[in-house]
Amino acid sequence: MIDLSIVIVSYNARADLECCLASLHDFPPAISHEIVVVDNASNDGSADAARRWTAVRVIAFPANVGFSAGNNAGIRASSGRLILLLNSDTLAPKGAIDRFVAEFERHADAGAAGPRLIDGEGRAELSFGDMIAPLAEFRRQRLMRGLERDDPAVRARVESMTRREQFPDWVSGACLLVRRADADAVGLLDERFFMYTEDVDFCASLRTRGQRILFTPNAEIVHLRGRSARSAPAATRAAYRRSHLAFYKKHHPLFYPLIAVYHAITG
Repeated sequence: MIDLSIVIVSYNARADLECCLASLHDFPPAISHEIVVVDNASNDGSADAARRWTAVRVIAFPANVGFSAGNNAGIRASSGRLILLLNSDTLAPKGAIDRFVAEFERHADAGAAGPRLIDGEGRAELSFGDMIAPLAEFRRQRLMRGLERDDPAVRARVESMTRREQFPDWVSGACLLVRRADADAVGLLDERFFMYTEDVDFCASLRTRGQRILFTPNAEIVHLRGRSARSAPAATRAAYRRSHLAFYKKHHPLFYPLIAVYHAITG
């Protein structure tokens, strides 16, 4: 059996996808692995670009089925004992994936794991957190706004937060490692989440089985936050609203009416 299946879902992000695949080609994991690219009906030639890499299997959908469904298709088409969900706008430095896998394997009770994500300038991203709920979202949004302003105090705080191993409620789906057996046990990703919050929901499902979620700073992946969302900003915002509402309806039904009013007011 192959040790690791790397699943990359892409939508209109050809340049990012090519860079991601180039990093995996230039610095391939030492463990046995396969790469599956799922293209969500891109119109920028992404699927053809991915096919130029002979070691990459490409699944091309005729319509955009969403991030969760795309990942599920890639998981089902792969065979690795471990599954790495990897965004097309990421770069894997030399040895990063092997370190990431080694850290994950050290924690038998971990259902999923995320590495330290950094931007192109080496600045830490806040890629984990508490379960989505009103107060937790309020606290997180304050931090995110500080990062957007490049507030030095917030930058320093996030830098400190991402330098220690911990077990948060969730880690980012931009780079998420899980055992196939555990992913299968929870029914893969919930496809009602077209885009956004699917990673939080997936980690919540793993935690209901008594598993912890690992964040490790001992492996770093570059996350460039690329073109997919920017190619269709209105559709991206609408997808976020739908997923946010679906999340509260599933996990916090008492808060759902308030969240629905909030989105109705804010548009």
